[in-house]
Amino acid sequence: MKIIAGVDEVGRGSLIGPVYAAAVILNKSINKRLLKDSKSLTKNKREELDKYIKENSIWAIGQASTKEIEKLNILHASLLAMKRAILKLNKRPFLVLIDGNKLPDLKNYRLKYVIKGDQKIPSISAASIIAKVCRDKFITKLSKQFNNYGWDTNSGYGTKEHLRAIKKLGITKHHRKTFSPISGLV
Repeated sequence: MKIIAGVDEVGRGSLIGPVYAAAVILNKSINKRLLKDSKSLTKNKREELDKYIKENSIWAIGQASTKEIEKLNILHASLLAMKRAILKLNKRPFLVLIDGNKLPDLKNYRLKYVIKGDQKIPSISAASIIAKVCRDKFITKLSKQFNNYGWDTNSGYGTKEHLRAIKKLGITKHHRKTFSPISGLV
């Protein structure tokens, strides 16, 4: 049987922190009807499915740091996080299906992008769930140190609450300084 991995990333539009990617090879026994794009699920359902997917698949997480995002730009940092996730898998897939319309630079792998893959391909949906839960846990932990920015509820995205906090408190070392509106404050 040919092993297929699905890959997705989360955190591209956030104003803070790393971008995360997950690569997932589903076991044959997994109920694929349960797997949906992470953005369409509640937090509790994502966490429930995260556990289920991890118990019924081979998976890996990759990330690119805030510094790498600022150095490379968010697209290339996202592709780097995807590459890292794929290379961490403990089984080499025959084919890697990637959400979006770009592919990471990965030699000797068969890669194919799928636009809206997180809505169409169960292994990509699974990757979106694992990556989202992992990043959300990191951001929630970070929000305890920087509790006035609302990161525990906004995941670092540019909500009114977050933008007000930036104006009042300034930027942190976790903010992406190349992102608007932060770039105008640096």
